[in-house]
Amino acid sequence: MSQSSTAHTREVVLASGDTIVLQWAGATDTGRRRENNQDSYLAEFPLFVVADGMGGHAGGEIASQRTIARLEEVVASGEVTTAAIETALGAAVKDILAHPDTTDEGTGTTLTGVLFALVDDDARWVSLNIGDSRVYLLRDGALTQITTDHSVVQELITAGRLSPEEAEGHPYSNVITRAVGVSEALPPDYRELSVQDGDRFVICSDGLTKELTDYGIQHFLGLNPAPDAAVDAMLAAALENGGRDNVTIVVVDAQRHPTTSSTEALAAE
Repeated sequence: MSQSSTAHTREVVLASGDTIVLQWAGATDTGRRRENNQDSYLAEFPLFVVADGMGGHAGGEIASQRTIARLEEVVASGEVTTAAIETALGAAVKDILAHPDTTDEGTGTTLTGVLFALVDDDARWVSLNIGDSRVYLLRDGALTQITTDHSVVQELITAGRLSPEEAEGHPYSNVITRAVGVSEALPPDYRELSVQDGDRFVICSDGLTKELTDYGIQHFLGLNPAPDAAVDAMLAAALENGGRDNVTIVVVDAQRHPTTSSTEALAAE
């Protein structure tokens, strides 16, 4: 079961002199209907990801845990790049297939999250996604789903054969089209974004989105300015609403402070 989350802080000074302060927190819970937790997560600067395992017996736990373990090695190396992430995912696939308790051919895991990266001396977010776990961004008062689900239902929506409203409760809602471990390693989908003051990311398994709407997620972010409080509030709400699946949530906040010279230049304009 989960425990109260703890906030962590990291300050990054850019070549321009701007300072970015990151705060984050994460938690996972088995939920109220599952016997074991097949979710895993990693929230260590500069990589924040959630993995939702699937597969019979202990397969889902193995898949998510081995994927996160390989990514922990990347973070420990100090060289966190998309190429290093893809190499780690390839190693995770081999780990999953070789594990003696991997008995289900459908064993695998989703993976989604954000990487804080320095590109051309400026800070950027790089989101990554395989499967139907999600990344949301709250920016300028609007909540946006940054990732696109790799799922049968999403393909039907994209093709215009299903509306988002009809997708709720669809019998194929749990069928995903891509995962780590099910087949040969495929690179995640990436999306690069600027780092803006006030950015708030929610990275979560579908155990959260089954129980909270996008409006509900934004509501709890608005009530809880600290990342650990936001994680705890959303987790409690997901469990209260049924907790039908494992629930994993990571919240990452950013504050961007310009240099004194930049502030003075803006004031002079």
